[in-house]
Amino acid sequence: MYLNEKKTDKYLYYWLIIMFIFVSSIIIVGGLTRLTDSGLSITEWELFKGFLPPLSSSEWNNYFNLYKKIPEYKLQNTDMNLDGFKIIFWWEWGHRFLGRLIGLSFLIPLIYFTFKKGIKNVKRLYFIFILICFQGFIGWFMVRSGLVNRVDVSHFRLSIHLVTAFIILSLILWEILNYKDTNKRSQYFIKYNLPSILLFIVFLQIVFGAFVSGMDAGKIYNTWPLMG
Repeated sequence: MYLNEKKTDKYLYYWLIIMFIFVSSIIIVGGLTRLTDSGLSITEWELFKGFLPPLSSSEWNNYFNLYKKIPEYKLQNTDMNLDGFKIIFWWEWGHRFLGRLIGLSFLIPLIYFTFKKGIKNVKRLYFIFILICFQGFIGWFMVRSGLVNRVDVSHFRLSIHLVTAFIILSLILWEILNYKDTNKRSQYFIKYNLPSILLFIVFLQIVFGAFVSGMDAGKIYNTWPLMG
């Protein structure tokens, strides 16, 4: 019984590492989506419908026509053609696809580990899964802010979306450390204060970065390192 439990913990440990890589990847893709102004290319929620990309000319034209109705196209990208639209579409579609992949890749193994270890031993992982689902809602909440009366998403909602992603990433990392060596948990608490302060500063910088990105404030001073 003990050997089986250790084997299960080993599988859980490697699964968490894979999830850490997935979440890190979606943060990178999300940043590139923002930098390429691709986030508003898909104007509908599409929880299940958008799992596959457009497979016909009519589907491409439908997505493009929906995009033409929002301010970003009317005020900023009026000269964009279908080929140009496809470039920004693929970034946003890839971002959403990774989000769906993360949700499924987390839920299905989590059910398996629940049967193996019991709900009490994996309840923290269920909290992470709830955050992942909530993150999908925040993402759409962010996109909605850019569909009416503005050409960009709200920088407040963008920062919430980004910080939530890093919270999820941090919680997964914490679980990885717990399963890596459960006998040394006390060592993490002995040196807790300094890492906590550092983590707070990092998160604060991430929030400021999201504000700058969401407001295009980085273009104010476009020389480095003197910054104007």
